[in-house]
Amino acid sequence: MSQTLIFEDNYKKLGFETFSEKNLQTLKDSNYKSEIKVFYVPFGYELIVDFKQYKTQQPALFFLTNQHLKVENGIEESHLLYYNRDFYCIQIHDKEVACDGLLFHNVFEIPFVELDENENFIIKNLFQSIKDELEWKDSSAEEMIRTYVKQIIIRATRKWKKQNLDNDKIKIPGNELDIFRDFSRHLEIHFREKHNVADYADLLHIAPKTLTHKFKSLNLESPNQFIINRILLEAKRLLFYTDKPVKEIAYDLGYEDPAYFNRLFTNKIGSTPANFKKNYTSGKKYNI
Repeated sequence: MSQTLIFEDNYKKLGFETFSEKNLQTLKDSNYKSEIKVFYVPFGYELIVDFKQYKTQQPALFFLTNQHLKVENGIEESHLLYYNRDFYCIQIHDKEVACDGLLFHNVFEIPFVELDENENFIIKNLFQSIKDELEWKDSSAEEMIRTYVKQIIIRATRKWKKQNLDNDKIKIPGNELDIFRDFSRHLEIHFREKHNVADYADLLHIAPKTLTHKFKSLNLESPNQFIINRILLEAKRLLFYTDKPVKEIAYDLGYEDPAYFNRLFTNKIGSTPANFKKNYTSGKKYNI
């Protein structure tokens, strides 16, 4: 079975689990629904995060909140670190780590960073240090663990920026980054009730045209498309992972007219919500 180590104190909780080829089937996504998750994955793992398939070509860190995780194959040891916001809140400590909107709640939906040999060595040691503290149960363990978690996040944030902010696909200058981080965070909080670009421009204190122009100038999809993508992702989650009828899902996502939601989903996904649920569940997966 997987090795589970837990720290709990009042409302604070942090857990650490180790998996390998022998016990991957025990990694159940439903066990960690309300947790912030950092998943260390070695080379050669095959996994699915929210309908996207990954095969790691080198060690990687996946940063997950509400995403659904399923590991299909892997041999070497992987480590899952999960904790609640009372243990370490990324929003409250954003000035320290600057990861919200990048590693978590990311508008670009890139939930992982790949690690070179040197970074892999450092990250593995940090995970080992967390494990050691959990096993020793010293009175100062909580604060030591929190410092290790911060180091993992800071290193991963730096790595994410190198991998994703200046390449052939995405070039976001440093002075523009906060706009995109803030848009990501607001979108994650409000996508169920705010469906228009003007709503988010309002929250960012800029004009809707200015927000749209910033995305266009960087050859990104429009803010409107990102809003739609986030709504549709949640719709797919609800269709696949719950038994809610389509009409109820439409209401949950802020659509008073289920027929309009049905048309939007069908137009963007290429299948009605009902057919998506039926075909995806039966293994006929769409290329989405």
